[in-house]
Amino acid sequence: MNDAPQKSIQTPITQDVMTIPRKETPGLPNIVGLTRDALRAALIDMGTAEKQAKMRVNQIWAWLYHWGVRDFAEMTNLAKDYRAKLAETFIIEVPEVVSKQVSADGTRKYLMRIAGGHEVEVVYIPEADRGTLCISSQVGCTLTCSFCHTGTQKLVRNLTAGEIVGQIMVARDDLGEWPVPGAPKDETRLLSNIVLMGMGEPLYNFDNVRDAMKIAMDGEGISLSRRRITLSTSGVVPEIAKCAEEIGCLLAVSFHATTDEVRDKLVPINKRWNIETLLDTLREYPRLSNSERITFEYVMLKDVNDTDADARRLVKLISGIPAKINLIPFNEWPGAPYQRSDWSRIEAFADIVHKAGYASPIRTPRGEDIMAACGQLKSATERARKSRAQIAAETGL
Repeated sequence: MNDAPQKSIQTPITQDVMTIPRKETPGLPNIVGLTRDALRAALIDMGTAEKQAKMRVNQIWAWLYHWGVRDFAEMTNLAKDYRAKLAETFIIEVPEVVSKQVSADGTRKYLMRIAGGHEVEVVYIPEADRGTLCISSQVGCTLTCSFCHTGTQKLVRNLTAGEIVGQIMVARDDLGEWPVPGAPKDETRLLSNIVLMGMGEPLYNFDNVRDAMKIAMDGEGISLSRRRITLSTSGVVPEIAKCAEEIGCLLAVSFHATTDEVRDKLVPINKRWNIETLLDTLREYPRLSNSERITFEYVMLKDVNDTDADARRLVKLISGIPAKINLIPFNEWPGAPYQRSDWSRIEAFADIVHKAGYASPIRTPRGEDIMAACGQLKSATERARKSRAQIAAETGL
């Protein structure tokens, strides 16, 4: 093992590349993405009497997040002059759909435009028993993981809470999932699960992700259980405990290797917080968040991390952690310096993990024909194609 980096929770969270400051567009503030407390404060600033503020928050919240209304004029249980005042003070803004592609397997990939003209990709994956929306937390990514297409794109900026929860709202628009006033109640959820596995490292945008997920989990609105939300991190160790305490959702970890030597290349954040440090922190997570299991994501790369010895090391490393291991056949993209492991190799790896007592599902690649599969997301406006040789040189392969 390498010497463990400093474990103090005070370790500053600095990013590996400079973030371009967000250029605020002049105009009214967006009401989407405000927490209940922030909305209450904003309404009081607007002139709402303090004793009425909580009631107004509840009314506006229901219109935005239960009914999916995008116009203050439609909020009919508010007085007409109050609606007019809201319209003078705020906007209701969600990302704009630039394009939608539908895969042969039913997967939908949206290219969404946000403030400043930047674009992010969002993927909806329908399955027999659930519908999962994979959302983004950053434009680009800081982490430069060498197997990930998004990682070849520099970080542009963090998304706001409104832009994060707005992705959920736009997907519900497309699915026709907002309830209709007066219609019989329909408990069917086409969008039943959220995974923060799109573009970006969610724990490098913690406050906005937390606020957006609090809105998504609120029982008077979108109303998704915390157990139906999974946040995927590459291992930002100091933020993991905060995630347990302040969000409490399920956790997935982009693990992908069983030695520091290999993980340093695949997931460069490992040079800062190595495998031992990461696992020490993860052992505390289920207790802190009352979560069931941590999901270890493991992309299967031919002749890189897919040996029987890797499988045995993996189960030894995570011993004592309530866990399942998601085996992900590598999804290739232009210029990728890796190949997918042979299917027989993936199955042999899975068998070792399964016999050690861990669930080891092999993730069926979805949406590959529209570049919507895991690790393939990359927004068109920020697309800076790199050659296979460039990527290999940068990652030391």
